[in-house]
Amino acid sequence: MDLVVPPGPGVPHGLTVPAALLVERFSRSSGPGGQGVNTADSRVELELDVGEVGGLTEPQRRRLLRALDGRLVDGRLLVAASEHRQQRRNRVAARERMADILREALAPPPPPRRATRPTRGSVERRLRAKRQRGDVKSLRSRPSRRPDL
Repeated sequence: MDLVVPPGPGVPHGLTVPAALLVERFSRSSGPGGQGVNTADSRVELELDVGEVGGLTEPQRRRLLRALDGRLVDGRLLVAASEHRQQRRNRVAARERMADILREALAPPPPPRRATRPTRGSVERRLRAKRQRGDVKSLRSRPSRRPDL
């Protein structure tokens, strides 16, 4: 079954990853399962070689590799799912998780922040609050000794 990444920022028409590029492995899950937890291979690992994904432009491919740089092992993205008791539900969860990761990685970076100056009023309010705080703290100290008059 192909992996379908829905349209979003950076992927205006969506993306379909052929099932031939996906490798599924199953193992015993440490999660819920009752008596069957030691016998059923319900944990799913889904693996994808990101370099072989077709249908991407070169800027999209660079953005994808840069965004997933810390998650890739030998150019492969690995996602595991073991939160459900049934293998079928874990397969669906792993595919959804991988699609979300790919969609987020393909999204363009946000525009850079433009530096702005604080307004005069905000600077004055900040300084007034600082003076007020200093006055409060100075009132907590012991009164100074007055020379006798």
